[in-house]
Amino acid sequence: MKRTNTAIIVILLIVSLLPLLNLLHPGLPVTHDGQDHVARIANFYQSVSEGSVIPRWAGNLNWGYGHPVVTFLYPLPSYIASLFHFMGFSFVDSTKLVFGIAYSASLLAMFFWLRSAWGVMPAVVGAVLYGFAPYRFVDLYVRGAIGEHVAFVFPPLILLGLLQLARSQKQVHWWGGLVALSSAGLILSHNALSLIFFPIVGFYALYLIFFETKNQRSLILYSLFYILLGFGLAAFYWIPALLEGKYTLRDIVTVGGVSGRFVPFIQLVYSQWNYGGGNEFSKFLGFSGWAGILVAWWFHFSSSQRVVRWFMGGLLSVLTITLFLMTQWSAGIWNTVSIMQKFQFPWRLLSLAVFITSVMGAAGIAQMKAKLGTIIGIILIGTAVTASVPMWQAKEYRVYPESFFSGVYEGTTDTGESSPIWSVRFMEKRFGAPLEVVEGNAQITPIQRFGTSHTYKVEVAQETRLVENTLYFPGWQVLVDGAPVSIQFQDPQYRGLMTFRVKEGTHAVETVFVNTRLREVSEWVSGISLIFLALFTTIQIWRRKK
Repeated sequence: MKRTNTAIIVILLIVSLLPLLNLLHPGLPVTHDGQDHVARIANFYQSVSEGSVIPRWAGNLNWGYGHPVVTFLYPLPSYIASLFHFMGFSFVDSTKLVFGIAYSASLLAMFFWLRSAWGVMPAVVGAVLYGFAPYRFVDLYVRGAIGEHVAFVFPPLILLGLLQLARSQKQVHWWGGLVALSSAGLILSHNALSLIFFPIVGFYALYLIFFETKNQRSLILYSLFYILLGFGLAAFYWIPALLEGKYTLRDIVTVGGVSGRFVPFIQLVYSQWNYGGGNEFSKFLGFSGWAGILVAWWFHFSSSQRVVRWFMGGLLSVLTITLFLMTQWSAGIWNTVSIMQKFQFPWRLLSLAVFITSVMGAAGIAQMKAKLGTIIGIILIGTAVTASVPMWQAKEYRVYPESFFSGVYEGTTDTGESSPIWSVRFMEKRFGAPLEVVEGNAQITPIQRFGTSHTYKVEVAQETRLVENTLYFPGWQVLVDGAPVSIQFQDPQYRGLMTFRVKEGTHAVETVFVNTRLREVSEWVSGISLIFLALFTTIQIWRRKK
C-alpha cells in the first residue's frame, strides 16, 4: 500500500512538472506583474543582505527615491526567492523557481488532504483539478501573480491539519503545528487571498465539529488556538500592513477600483484562452470544473446520506455566492462593504472557485462505486490536463541583465497605492544627487549609501537647508553628528521628500530608516508566538512519551 501511494505521488509530481517545462526557456515570461515582482524581490534581497531581517523599505524603487511597498507586500515569496538568489541563481531564475515549486507543492498539498478525507482516487482527481484549472495558468503565464500562486499551497494544508485534529488527539503537536504554520504561510503569501480563504477554513471546522469528531470541545479549542497562533506568527507583516496603510494613497487609489472589473457570467461558463489584461484574459472555470459542479449538484439532491447532502449543499452555496460576487449584480455589495475593496478585482475570487470546484470533483468521486469512480475520475483528469495544454506557455520571454533589477528601478512596482500620502503618486526621473542644497552654501561628500542608511560629510559655510532625495515614511530619521534633527516632508516644492537645516561647520549627516513602535510590537508578537508554538509542541511531545 505504501509503495502504491509513493508511486502515485511520484506520478502526480511528474504530471505537475509538465506545465512548468516552458519556464526552462531563458529569460523572464512577459506577464502583467512578473517584471515588477522580480524588481521587488531584488530590493527585498538587498535589505536582507544589509541586515534587515524583515524588510520594510525598497531603496532602489521609484527612480531611486525609495518606496515602502515591501511593508505592504506579502513577504513569503520574496523570502524564498531571496534564498535561491543567495544560493547563486539570478533574480529571474529565483522567481521562476518559486513559481515552479509552488505549483507542484499545491497539487501535492491538495492530494494529501483529500487522501486523508476520502482516499487515493478522489485525492488524485481533486489535485489535478486544482492544478490544471485555467485560472492557475492565468496566474502563472498571464498575470505572473506570484503571491496568489504561492498562496494556493496552504488552504489544503490547513484543512488537512484540522481534519487530523478532528480524528485523533494523539499527534496534536504535529497537526496543530501544521495548522499554525500553514495559516501563517497563507497570510504571508497573499493578504487578500487569506481574507477569502479563512471563512472557508471556519466553515470546514464547523463541518468537522458536527460530522467528523466526538471531541467537539477539544477540536474547537485546538482549532482556535492554532489558527490564532498562525496569525501571531504572521503579525510582523499583517499588523503594520493593516495599520500603516493610512499613511499611503491606498484608500484613494483603490476606491471604486472594482468598477468595470466584474465578470460577465458567460465568461465563467466559457471564455477563450488569451494573454490580455484584467478584463480580457479567460475567466473560464474549466470543463472539469463545471463537471465537478454537476457532480456536486447530483449528489446533493440524490444522496441518502445526510452528511453528503450537507457537505455538497455547503459547497454549492459557497460557490454560488462566489460566482455571484464576481458579476455586476453584486456591485452594491462591493460598494457597501469597504473591506471588499481590498480585493481590488472581483475576478480574484476565481482562486476560491478553483478550490471549491476541485473539492466538488473529489467529493463526487468519493461517493461513487469504486469502478465507476475510477472511470469518471480518469475522464475528469484527462479532460483537465488535455484541455489546458495550450495554456502551458508564456506569450514570450524577455532577457534582462541582472543590473536591471538590482540597480535603480524606474517605477514603484504598484499602481501607486503604497506611495506615501504626502508624496506624488509616481516619481518621473532620477535625482541629480542623493543630498542637495536648497538654501545656503554647503559642500556635500557622499560616504556610504545602503537601502535604509545614507551617510554624508557636509561642510557648511553658513546655515543651510538640505533635501534628502528619499521619500519620507514613518521610521525615517535624519541625524546630524549623531543627534536627530527636525525634518519637513510636506514642502509643496519637494513633496514627500525630507528637508532639514544644518548649522555652520563640518558635520556627519546620516539618514536612517528604523522601526516604528508599531512594527516593533508586531515583531514581538511574532517572536512570542514562535516561542509559544515551540514550547507547546515540546510539552505535547513530552506528555505523549510520558
